[in-house]
Amino acid sequence: MIRPYAPKDLDDLLTAWEKASEIAHPFLSEEFLASERQNIPNLYLPNAETWVFEADGRVVGFIALIGNEVGAIFVHPSHQKLGIGQQLMDKAKELRGELEVEVFAANSIGRAFYAKYGFVPIEEKVHEPTGQDVLRLTLGA
Repeated sequence: MIRPYAPKDLDDLLTAWEKASEIAHPFLSEEFLASERQNIPNLYLPNAETWVFEADGRVVGFIALIGNEVGAIFVHPSHQKLGIGQQLMDKAKELRGELEVEVFAANSIGRAFYAKYGFVPIEEKVHEPTGQDVLRLTLGA
């Protein structure tokens, strides 16, 4: 079930983010990930429209939107490959139409997901905090 994020979801949301990040972002430093873990509740969630996917009474995935930007989409590894990411992206597309997202070039899992969904690259740049290449992708309405 997809529903709006509520503060009670924070622990499950962080767990889903952390476990999915371990798989998708092994190239990121522990220090950067620890910083991001603090930024999620204190910076990102207050400034985003976040939707969660709840299964068996807990949040197993989420998507955060800032305007038409997908700021984050993560699904707990135990629930990946079940269509949850697609359902979350469908919700974002329903709400916003055209979407944009940035993905680390080294994140082969994320890149494959976005390509399968129909996103196309429009820009490549360096993510200053990590020195990693990122791709900016777009999806038409």
